[in-house]
Amino acid sequence: MWRFFAGRGAQYLLVIVLTVMLNFALPRMMPGSPLVFLAGEDVGFLSPEQRHQLYALYGLDQPQWRQFLTYAANLARGQLGYSFQRGRPIAHMIGERLPYTLLLVGTALILATLAGALLGALAAWRRGSALDLGSLGVVMLFESVPSFWLAMIFIAVFAAGLGWFPVFGAGTAGVALAGWPLLVDRARHIALPLATLTIITIPGIYLIMRYSMLAVLGELYIATARAKGVSERAVLRRHAVRNALLPVATVFMLNLGFIVSGATIVETVFSYPGIGRLLYEAVLNRDYPVIQGTFFIITVSVIAANILCDLLYPLIDPRVRQR
Repeated sequence: MWRFFAGRGAQYLLVIVLTVMLNFALPRMMPGSPLVFLAGEDVGFLSPEQRHQLYALYGLDQPQWRQFLTYAANLARGQLGYSFQRGRPIAHMIGERLPYTLLLVGTALILATLAGALLGALAAWRRGSALDLGSLGVVMLFESVPSFWLAMIFIAVFAAGLGWFPVFGAGTAGVALAGWPLLVDRARHIALPLATLTIITIPGIYLIMRYSMLAVLGELYIATARAKGVSERAVLRRHAVRNALLPVATVFMLNLGFIVSGATIVETVFSYPGIGRLLYEAVLNRDYPVIQGTFFIITVSVIAANILCDLLYPLIDPRVRQR
């Protein structure tokens, strides 16, 4: 067991090292210069000396290797740096956006897992029926629909057309609310992005559960349970669904790692102030430190989810303990 986790620890450490290197290199490989966003519209009027002073202010005049060493040293001390554009600590910016992303993506993942597992189990149990064929067709339709297209349809119909929900944001700006009015206002703002993210997540869970359920229904212990006179409901609940949920549980735990990253496209379309929106804004503004800090936090969250999966999976599937 200790040898297993030691090997995994070495792998995760290597992933972190490679991530740090890529986080530093990729933003600097993008076309464009942060100088345009630092100086604004007057960048064309800057003298060479002024350009050099602006680069030196943000440490961009140093050689690439020195910039990398500074970046790595700051990470080792737990410092993500400061934003070029806003001049604020990146840790504070991520901390402000993180609750919104956790609420949106976490709720969508739970709802999608419950709905997808339930529909997939029922479809496999009634294989070939109208429920199976109909749900499979609908799921494949939403599987092929881009998230931004679905989000814009929701905005056009339910926000701009019917006026049931706000168009953007996580709350009504300039209005002081508390108690139930605040909860209702936040619920109305999160409704459309939550519906979009849930709908586009359900197909993957549904397909995994359906095919896992079909494989379980072909096992000998299912036939044995039926031969013993166990009711069909008990066979479905105690034998089929319980064992078919193992792949779904694995996917759920792995998806937990991507909660922090948010849903960049959905958050951008709805102007939802999450981590995905922060990353999108940083890429547009060539804000290197924010890009680096955000990607690093995402990587750490994915690694933490994998470690959690390694620890919990033997509890979910006792057969793993015997290997």
